[in-house]
Amino acid sequence: MVERILLVEDDPRLADMLFEYLGQAGFAVTVAALGSTALEKLSEADFGAVVLDLMLPDMDGLNVCRQLRAKYDTPVLMLTARGDAVDRIVGLELGADDYLPKPFEPRELVARLHAIMRRRVRGATGERPSHFGRLELDTAARAVRLDGKPCELTGYQFDLLVALAKNAGRVLSREVLMDLVKGEEFESFDRSIDVHISRIRAAIEDNPKKPRRIITVRAAGYVFAKAQD
Repeated sequence: MVERILLVEDDPRLADMLFEYLGQAGFAVTVAALGSTALEKLSEADFGAVVLDLMLPDMDGLNVCRQLRAKYDTPVLMLTARGDAVDRIVGLELGADDYLPKPFEPRELVARLHAIMRRRVRGATGERPSHFGRLELDTAARAVRLDGKPCELTGYQFDLLVALAKNAGRVLSREVLMDLVKGEEFESFDRSIDVHISRIRAAIEDNPKKPRRIITVRAAGYVFAKAQD
């Protein structure tokens, strides 16, 4: 099955280059130069992922990401030329699955796209949902529920939570978590894992500021508590 990619990029030269490269990599690419156009195209067709530039002429890419995430669970890979890490943090907090700073190697873009799109190619596992007190992890449906109510997580955040839960009681460093979730070593923003963990806590903890399910172990990483309420 050919995966459809929505490329949101207003630089014609870069858009043409990525269109050709991603096409050669086996993707069917739709290009949008405006954020408003991208949102229209998302309402018209299903895409395997969105490659989203943060610098767009009609609206900020962060605003596009916010509106996109409010309606769709499509994986989002941000492209940014900005050196300020704040934009990356905000993008991840708004629901982006990953980011890639410019300039970048197209081959890395393809690798990252494959990584965040794994949920699209995974079939139902037939596994029964796992329960941790009031928290339910349904790996077959890739869903998380707390007291029976769905928790909104990106695909990357779901994979992080599953990795932690499968290793309950074991402290996992950021590097180990990245390896478990992505399966490959990528140069990554130093605190991107922390941002994702913060989003997960906001979704599953009664009090994210005093987490009881995902505990921080100073200078070591994170641990998913075995005992659940």
